[in-house]
Amino acid sequence: QVQLVESGGGSVQAGGSLRLSCASSGYTYTMYCMGWFRQAPGKEREGVALINRNGATAYTDSVKGRFTISNDNAKNTLWLQMNSLKPEDTAMYYCAAHNTPRCNWLPSDFGYWGQGTQVTVSS
Repeated sequence: QVQLVESGGGSVQAGGSLRLSCASSGYTYTMYCMGWFRQAPGKEREGVALINRNGATAYTDSVKGRFTISNDNAKNTLWLQMNSLKPEDTAMYYCAAHNTPRCNWLPSDFGYWGQGTQVTVSS
């Protein structure tokens, strides 16, 4: 079993920055893919950034050049550095993980989820 706990959300003005953290515990060494997803009210959950066991990363087009995903295996922590935030980035952000040997944007692939942390960006 794997537990994920996000933190670091908050309210910022457009152009500001936030750093989200996801602390993991349990059989985290078995996880192949970890990622950040977000869900705004009335919208579907969407993938924001992914990182696999080998350190390869992927970003959705709307955050490329602004967000950075990183993973510290020694500390069992996943981060999402978010810069140049825009009002359209406002959403609940979730950390997720799975142990299937592929890493794509399908939320259904991810068997482990955190409870979410709210990010609100005002104009």
